[in-house]
Amino acid sequence: METPEVKMTVYNALNADNHAFRVYITWGGFLIIKMLLMSLLTGITRSRKNAFENPEDLAVNKAGEIKKDEDVERVRRAHMNDLENIPAFLFAALMYVMSNPHPIVAAWLIRVAVLARILHTIFYALYPLQPFRSISWAITLAITIFMIIWAIVMLFQI
Repeated sequence: METPEVKMTVYNALNADNHAFRVYITWGGFLIIKMLLMSLLTGITRSRKNAFENPEDLAVNKAGEIKKDEDVERVRRAHMNDLENIPAFLFAALMYVMSNPHPIVAAWLIRVAVLARILHTIFYALYPLQPFRSISWAITLAITIFMIIWAIVMLFQI
C-alpha cells in the first residue's frame, strides 16, 4: 500500500518538526547576532582609535577627535556589506526552506553560507586578506541565488 504524499504547507515548513527550519532559525539567529555585533565592533574601534563622527561623542571621550580612520571605515564597510547581503540571504533561505528541500542539503547550504559570512567579516574587518574575502562573499552569494532559483522552480512544479 502506498503512503499518501504529504504536501508541504506553510505550517509544515515553518514548524519545529522540520529539520531545515530548525537549522534556518538556529544559524540565521547566529548570523543576525553577528550582524548586530558589527555595530559594537564599530564603536569599540572608534574608541580605540579615538576617531569619532559626531561632536557630542567628544563630550564622553575627551581624547577623541572628529576624524576619519581607515580601521573604523573598514569595520563600517564590513557592516554595510552585511546589511546589503544578510537580509537577502535570510529571505532566500526562508523561501528555500518553504520549498520542501531535502533537509540535509538545506542544512548544509545554510551552515556553509553562514560560516562564509563569518569568514567574510574576519577577512574584511579584522584580518584583511584577499582573495579569501571575495571567495567567502561569493560563496554566500552563490548559495543565495541557488536558493531563490530553487524556490521559484519548486513553486511552479506544485
